[in-house]
Amino acid sequence: MGTQATEWPKQPNVLLILSDDLNTALSGFGHPDCKTPNLDRLAERGVRFGQMHCQFPFCGPSRASFMTGLYPVKSMVMDNKVNLRKANPDVLTMPQLFMQQGYHAVRVSKVYHMEIPKEIMSGKTRHDDPASWNQAFDIKSLELGSPGKNTNFSPKKKGSQQLRAIEAEGSDLSQVDGMAAEKAIEVMRARKDEPFFLAVGMVRPHVPFVAPKKYFDLYDPDAMHLPEVPADDLDDLPMKIRRNDSTAVYGVTTEGHKEILRAYYAAVSYMDAQVGRLMDELDALNLTDNTIVVFTSDHGFHLGEHHKWQKKHLFEETTRVPSIISVPWLRDAHGAQTEQFTELVDLYPTLAELAGFDIPSVLQGTSLVPLLMNPDDPQWAKDAVLTFSVYDGASLRTKDWRFTQWGEGAENMELYDLNKDPGEFSNQAMNPEYKTTVEKMKKRIADRIQEVR
Repeated sequence: MGTQATEWPKQPNVLLILSDDLNTALSGFGHPDCKTPNLDRLAERGVRFGQMHCQFPFCGPSRASFMTGLYPVKSMVMDNKVNLRKANPDVLTMPQLFMQQGYHAVRVSKVYHMEIPKEIMSGKTRHDDPASWNQAFDIKSLELGSPGKNTNFSPKKKGSQQLRAIEAEGSDLSQVDGMAAEKAIEVMRARKDEPFFLAVGMVRPHVPFVAPKKYFDLYDPDAMHLPEVPADDLDDLPMKIRRNDSTAVYGVTTEGHKEILRAYYAAVSYMDAQVGRLMDELDALNLTDNTIVVFTSDHGFHLGEHHKWQKKHLFEETTRVPSIISVPWLRDAHGAQTEQFTELVDLYPTLAELAGFDIPSVLQGTSLVPLLMNPDDPQWAKDAVLTFSVYDGASLRTKDWRFTQWGEGAENMELYDLNKDPGEFSNQAMNPEYKTTVEKMKKRIADRIQEVR
């Protein structure tokens, strides 16, 4: 652990590493199968956030939210098709604030929304926010065209979002995240003598699950732990979202399910290796002691839980994200994990405070610095997290309850008693015994939405 530094460094660097579609399948978060030694190493240098939740389980809205420090209903980005700057012309993004303070801000690969795999294959993005960067680098890779064993495990799903695994030929540098790490290393070397804000987007484990074959070889499909799900788990969900991205819609078989898990974990391990390269380069350049490292994902991802796949849903597997923040001079909490409720919208004020800036008053998140100093801080006041989704979806997660609504009407509600049902399998919204709780949660989520709107 060590002793806290008495003075914080002036103008510390920021390395923001964003994974894509990553749930909490990290060995450092207790996952039994997935191997992430480099992220585990980063966690020993920082604090893990065990109850970090996204504000929208969909790429564009989530990223616009935490990059602006605003909830989606305030950032005005509630869909992948909405352009942040057109919707909110005067917004001051996180990297813009750092640029105002003399930092050099750089984007490598996917930070704001990108169409994956299309825009990686073309090497061009249509959804970036150029005002956020001094420099921006797109990465071009073969993705679906990568040579190697290519299998679609979702035969009923059409288009680019199939659950497709590609055991790619070639080295780490032949795929997008290896190339992104290489470019980020070039940036660190070029900017090591001036303060930088470097945001590096790792595309994996977003579909297609492309990784060099050696990462697939780490996993035996027959050893995969399939999620335990009641056969009738979908029967009490609102009709509006009951069949969305379900196992039946995708056509996933039991054997295919095991192969999907293997492919997802292979993609995660490949991404993890690139994080390790970035950490090693910080060490080699003697930048580690002066660099804040943040690792997180835009949202979680269903791998058959609730008979569901992909994102957009409002269960724990899609709202909760793995997050690690490493602040070298706050050493007392290194290696610890906090179970306090936190949100991705909290990242912006956290980094602003760590860098010594005045936190912009418009930000809607709460600085996580108290938890970085004491993960069990008894003064931490956030006792609920709020997540929006498609179909006018909104979910409030507290210690005891998850309440979700999809637009108006009793038939579009979900209530889970997390003390009795931590897996969120039994929807109690229509159960007369829970009528009082439903009414309380309806009012609480309405008040919270009005507050952030």
